[in-house]
Amino acid sequence: MELQGSVSIPATVERVWRALNDPDTLRRCIPGCEEVRQISPEEMHARVMLKLGPVRANFVGKVLLTDVRPLIGCTLNFEGSGGSAGFARGSSVIALTRTDAGTDLTYTARASVAGKLGQIGGRLMDASARQLSNRFFEAFKADITGAAPANNAIEADPVEVHKKRAAQ
Repeated sequence: MELQGSVSIPATVERVWRALNDPDTLRRCIPGCEEVRQISPEEMHARVMLKLGPVRANFVGKVLLTDVRPLIGCTLNFEGSGGSAGFARGSSVIALTRTDAGTDLTYTARASVAGKLGQIGGRLMDASARQLSNRFFEAFKADITGAAPANNAIEADPVEVHKKRAAQ
């Protein structure tokens, strides 16, 4: 699975960088996140309850930051296990660019999944991953700026979104 995108954030590069490295901000913004612990400057552990298609599981995992270039970007290497639901592993490259309106954040993520997660169809998995990404960035922008996130961005169920698109 591959996911890429760009998000304009109305905040300084310094503010965005601090928030991306703050466990409390991440806990508030990651959909279903129950805990984020900072282990070292380059490592965080997290516990997240996710529902992807018919699979619902409590995932525990870790994120290692490599190629860290403060205020410019980094690579996130992640792996997580959801017990019998399976596991996921992958990486994401994040780049920050200063703009007149604030900061552009671009990302590319690649992940592989196994177990029950691996049995979910590719289109449904992609739709779920895209929806989770959108929910994270809407919450992240709202958290940084102090604005309320759009309700549909936070509450939309990726399975329902996929069903509606398939029916069209």
